[in-house]
Amino acid sequence: MQSVNGRAHPGATVAGAPGGAAAAKSEGETPVIQLFKRTRDLQGRWPVPRASEILVVPLGGLGRIGMNWTLYGHDGRWLLVDAGIAFPDADMDGVDAIMPDPAFLAPILPRLDGLVVTHAHEDHIGAVAKLWPHAIGCPVYATPFASAMLSRRLEEAGTLDDVDLRVFQAGSGFCIGPFRIRPVHMTHSIPEPVALAISTAAGTVVHSGDWKLDSDPQIGAPADLDTLRAIGDEGVLALLCDSTNAHEERPRTSEADVSRAFRHIFANAQGTVVVCCFATNVARIAAAADAAAASGRCIALAGRSMRATAEVAEGLGYLSPDMFLAEPGHLKGLDRRDVALACTGTQGEEKAALARLAMGGGRHLPKLERGDVVIMSSRVIPGNEAAVEKVVSMLRQRGVTVIAAGEEAGGSPVHVTGHPGRGELRALYSALRPRFAIPVHGTDMHLEAHAELARSCGVRDAAVSAEGEVIAVSRSGVRVLGRLRAPMLHLGRDGDGGWRVQPLQSARA
Repeated sequence: MQSVNGRAHPGATVAGAPGGAAAAKSEGETPVIQLFKRTRDLQGRWPVPRASEILVVPLGGLGRIGMNWTLYGHDGRWLLVDAGIAFPDADMDGVDAIMPDPAFLAPILPRLDGLVVTHAHEDHIGAVAKLWPHAIGCPVYATPFASAMLSRRLEEAGTLDDVDLRVFQAGSGFCIGPFRIRPVHMTHSIPEPVALAISTAAGTVVHSGDWKLDSDPQIGAPADLDTLRAIGDEGVLALLCDSTNAHEERPRTSEADVSRAFRHIFANAQGTVVVCCFATNVARIAAAADAAAASGRCIALAGRSMRATAEVAEGLGYLSPDMFLAEPGHLKGLDRRDVALACTGTQGEEKAALARLAMGGGRHLPKLERGDVVIMSSRVIPGNEAAVEKVVSMLRQRGVTVIAAGEEAGGSPVHVTGHPGRGELRALYSALRPRFAIPVHGTDMHLEAHAELARSCGVRDAAVSAEGEVIAVSRSGVRVLGRLRAPMLHLGRDGDGGWRVQPLQSARA
């Protein structure tokens, strides 16, 4: 691949700082990953990427779950993968979202060639409608589903016509500056998740995104392991990979298992059945609709975000428009045995549909009572346990049977994870055979467990890094150049429905 503007960049220098990065070991020597407890502070001075290496700068998703941002630098140019938000701790009153301050990126914005989205979850796209195009103006690349979800957000923000949104398909490669991108279809708890093989003249790095190995995902095809093996045959310098379940040996599970559990519950429940799941889990929504049809029930969707997702999924052919009643209010007057509902509110949100059901329903929602069943078909995000328990307690006080995410029905689970366990991670390492591993998307415990597993899979070494660290990857090895300390933006809704922004320095060391 040619260098930008026909020029090579002879020494990896830190912009505005004297000197350059330490010379890499010559080819053939045993590479060493330098992991420092106190990485030197680059004081906001961004490195200039060389043609002989790929710089990796995770701005989120390390030491925490959420706020996934990863920058890749090569031959003087930069690429961003995902731009998500993190959700606040329970004690952060008035804060609805956390993300890196885009002013931090100002020195490299003229050389930022694009944002590539791996999938449409909030912790991967939640910042886009808030920051594009006013704070960050590069083109945004996304699959049809992610693009449609983003388009709705941008249209609500009044910026759709101002954002350069480009659609790609899994399996179809494209170039962004000096980066060749090969999106590979994966499976996750949302349609069209992709891993990205990012190839440069210095080699290939694979960014896994969120994924699992589901042989029967219900929506879409299984993960494209053949393409992953082919990429591994070509040679992979490093793998940046999801670490959420890296500490657990667990059997492979499938959305087909959940579908069987739903059918069992719907067939045997004497009253109304409610499925509560994440709004973007289209396979779970489809499973609820199929179970309703099989048991002779009418089903509706409750929750603005779930209905919006369903509209996108219908437009792309993932759901049929005749699966659901147009409004939850249309369920009124039907026998309770003939009613079902899919709704939002998995995290105990006060204004979500499930909380409203727990408080007695309302003009548009059915009133739940003894004999009805609520299926909690999602995990509880750490920090939300008290809010969820409050809602569940109110439901049980009404005599409603609540089936929690860890429970089974008819021998099948009512919820399965969207992330890989240790066995699935081994399968990915076997397919790609990377030289190095850089665990991402997890707490420190997850990252350490992932690094240990990666070493057992034969990688030369695994870098347990921190947010803002600048990691140089080349055929000679991996080294940490230093750390850029990104300030965080804490955002809350103002009275007019807009965003109130207060910049706060990240407390992470």
